[in-house]
Amino acid sequence: MYRFLLSRQWVLLTLLAVALIPTMIELGFWQMHRYEERTARNDLVAEALGAPAVPVERLTSPGHTVTTDERYRTVTARGHFDPEREVVVRRRVNADEEVGFQVLTPFVLADGKVMLVNRGWIPADGLSQTAFPEVPAPPGGEITVSGRLMPDETTEASGIKDLEGLPDRQIMLISSAQEADRLDAQVLGGYVVQTTPEPKGNTPELIGKPGNEDAALNYAYAIQWWLFAAAVPVGWLILVRREARDKQPPAEAERARDAEPAAV
Repeated sequence: MYRFLLSRQWVLLTLLAVALIPTMIELGFWQMHRYEERTARNDLVAEALGAPAVPVERLTSPGHTVTTDERYRTVTARGHFDPEREVVVRRRVNADEEVGFQVLTPFVLADGKVMLVNRGWIPADGLSQTAFPEVPAPPGGEITVSGRLMPDETTEASGIKDLEGLPDRQIMLISSAQEADRLDAQVLGGYVVQTTPEPKGNTPELIGKPGNEDAALNYAYAIQWWLFAAAVPVGWLILVRREARDKQPPAEAERARDAEPAAV
């Protein structure tokens, strides 16, 4: 009655089912791994954002690489902005997905070192984005700035290519090493996303806090893949029984159908 399982069609179907089960199980484990990664990141970000503010030079220095544990920590510094040597970061979007620039302004500390401050987002003046945009001036004189410490940007981490031949005072990625060469100064590693003082007229538009990644979605996907894996052998068995019943003589097939339990 089950000789049809040796046919080419059924052999291929069985092999496909056998291959799908471990693949779906592995996909479930991969989604669970992503869930654990995202949960750990959310916990790390929340811990960093909730930590007390510290002087910036306690966490970074010229040539320093900002670590994962230092990322998003609130730091403070006292000094003055140097708007004459600021640059803008191209092709950045705001909360409404509008394309514009982020303003990167050197902040000179009392000892002469420079902290790079991302003062926020401004809209692009035109479609070409070839000219240096009109940038709102920062506060003058000696002030205290606070913000979230961030690591230098890289193509590998951001997916943004560091293009050459850009218009004057425009960059693609924020790199403290490159800015140190341009400014001919000691520049602290990483940069700071400004949170205070808040700009007048809300411009530049301050960059919001990082949001939580949807870890629960990965958990749901993991369960889904494992349910799919469990459903494959059940579906295969149903198909086998249906095929075997269809290949029986009419009288035997009728008896087989009568013997099956009624659907609830």
